[in-house]
Amino acid sequence: MIVCIAEKPSVARDIARILGANSSHDGYMEGNGYQVTWTFGHLCELKMPEDYTIVWKEWRLDFLPMIPQRFGIRVKEDQGIKKQFATIEKLMQNADSIINCGDAGQEGELIQRWVMQKAQATCPVQRLWISSMTDEAIKEGFAQLKDQKEYQSLYIAGLSRAVGDWLLGINATRLYTLKYGQNHQVLSIGRVQTPTLALIVKRQYEIDHFEPEQYWVLATVYRDTTFTATKGRFTSKEEGEQAFSIIEGKPFTVTDVQKKNGKEAPPSLYDLTSLQVDCNKKFGYSAEMTLNLIQSLYEKKYTTYPRVDTTFLSDDIYPKCPQTLNGIFQTKFNGQAPYAELIKPLGGKQLTKSKKVFDSSKVTDHHAIIPTGVTPQGLSDAEKNVFDLVAKRFISVFYPDCKFAQTIVTGKVEDIEFKVTGKTILEPGWRVVYSKDQENNDEDEAKKKEEERTLPIFEKNESGEHTPTLTEKWTTPPKPYTEATLLRAMETAGRLVDNEELRAAMKENGIGRPSTRAAIIETLFKRHYIKRNRTSIAPTPTGVELIGLIHEELLKSAELTGIWEKKLRDIERNKENFNSEAQEFINGLKQQITEIVSQVKADPTNRRVTVINEEESKKDKTAKKKNTRKKKSESPKEGDPCPICGQGHIIKGKTAYGCSRWKEGCTYRAPFKK
Repeated sequence: MIVCIAEKPSVARDIARILGANSSHDGYMEGNGYQVTWTFGHLCELKMPEDYTIVWKEWRLDFLPMIPQRFGIRVKEDQGIKKQFATIEKLMQNADSIINCGDAGQEGELIQRWVMQKAQATCPVQRLWISSMTDEAIKEGFAQLKDQKEYQSLYIAGLSRAVGDWLLGINATRLYTLKYGQNHQVLSIGRVQTPTLALIVKRQYEIDHFEPEQYWVLATVYRDTTFTATKGRFTSKEEGEQAFSIIEGKPFTVTDVQKKNGKEAPPSLYDLTSLQVDCNKKFGYSAEMTLNLIQSLYEKKYTTYPRVDTTFLSDDIYPKCPQTLNGIFQTKFNGQAPYAELIKPLGGKQLTKSKKVFDSSKVTDHHAIIPTGVTPQGLSDAEKNVFDLVAKRFISVFYPDCKFAQTIVTGKVEDIEFKVTGKTILEPGWRVVYSKDQENNDEDEAKKKEEERTLPIFEKNESGEHTPTLTEKWTTPPKPYTEATLLRAMETAGRLVDNEELRAAMKENGIGRPSTRAAIIETLFKRHYIKRNRTSIAPTPTGVELIGLIHEELLKSAELTGIWEKKLRDIERNKENFNSEAQEFINGLKQQITEIVSQVKADPTNRRVTVINEEESKKDKTAKKKNTRKKKSESPKEGDPCPICGQGHIIKGKTAYGCSRWKEGCTYRAPFKK
């Protein structure tokens, strides 16, 4: 008997249907020589300190650092999980072979490997590796099964990550709680969460301590066009007034008119982070909500594997693109075909194949997020929004570049130079795909409109009257993080990068992985280290105090954490020496945590984090109760944020609406309205 193990019951059902395993049993499906079972995400986890020695159950400074000689795993303390594991264990011990059908990524590999190890499976294991859940992709994947040994480096990288997080998280949390906490308040420290919190605290510090500086801008209006002095800002009013007096009443002369044509390529396809960023900007969705929505679209077979960090497609995807576009062409929402008119111009001719889209060298395990070509049915409003972004981005990459003409006009009054820039769209190209979208009313959009203004026709040496202005302005503080900008900061280890190519190169050293960043942000919310102020994110007093306590740069440096992340990626990609690299990574962490423990123990100060969370929690609970009472009188909408936990989204059950996080304990429930 061949045992297949998937990561979720829904995925297992799809696989079982295709394999012909149609007989249902408690915890698995059977038929045609296959038994298809499933996990619920992580069934197993690394052992806790008390599992190694009972004395480690007690939180004491003199027990730190806790470094097991050999790490072990255990089944999670949950009756439902234990029951399912017992079923899996029985199947695996009687299996002739096993097919690992877990999610095709580092975390999916770790989940299933731990289960197989704990079940003491000894038979041969093959790996199913697919990027979409369509029937065609599953069949193709089973026709191309690989030996699990080919993914050993992926597993070792995942294991190294888990061990590293245990070493630092367990030891540092106990260390700081015992040394600086009070009244049993746990101070949670994490390899990724603490540097992320430090980014937010640092930004808030810059905002709170910002001292605005006054400056003056000299400009003049000539032929209804505003020209700005090229000198830039004047730091004193006297200097600005002196320049103003020089040009007042004197003629303005155009000194040069430069025109050049340019091209703008379509935006890159989506990776998970860029999709989360756009969903936060356009719809206000949290990173976690976007991840849940795109995961749902993946499991429903409408989009490809979502937990990716590449914006490229491999070359073998190109021949399948016409079929994918045909599926999008047939998509209808509320009786309308929103993509038909956009795809028609692409029909009947060979699709563009750009190196900025198709490049196998930029793709490792998975390609960018794209539609599968399966026509979506029954999507919630929120799912439609996410699908629409992915579909339009995919369509746009086959359109020609946007062609524009840029005009730079310089002028002069006496010795003071002025300049204005205009941009005229000659051929919209890919911009046609987005022409009907509502534009964002934010500063980015305003800046874009400013850059793309059309100028009158100016001639060199023309001259005439003008109206000068001297405007007083003040420097503004940095903006608070939103989830969108925080995700970008995590992706680039806190460095501000606007250039898309440079940002892509820096992903190697980002904080965390695309699939974990949403959970990290939510963890900081749950622990009351950060809070939402409408669309922005701010640290709580507790979060500020915690970062203020941490003097060890290793624990809060985004750059150092990015270096760790790079080492983990190197382990994953190294098909030969991954074991030695992993050992080097773990040994380095052991040494670092030992040094941190020693430094903190030796701290002679009597610093403490004050207990602020209790009062904040009371305010939050009161606000949630009011919000719940208000929401109960309204009809909920699928895909909207949960009014109780704020982290899940509303889903439709058999008898009522509920929260997608009901398994995590959210109690939101609303009956159907008649």
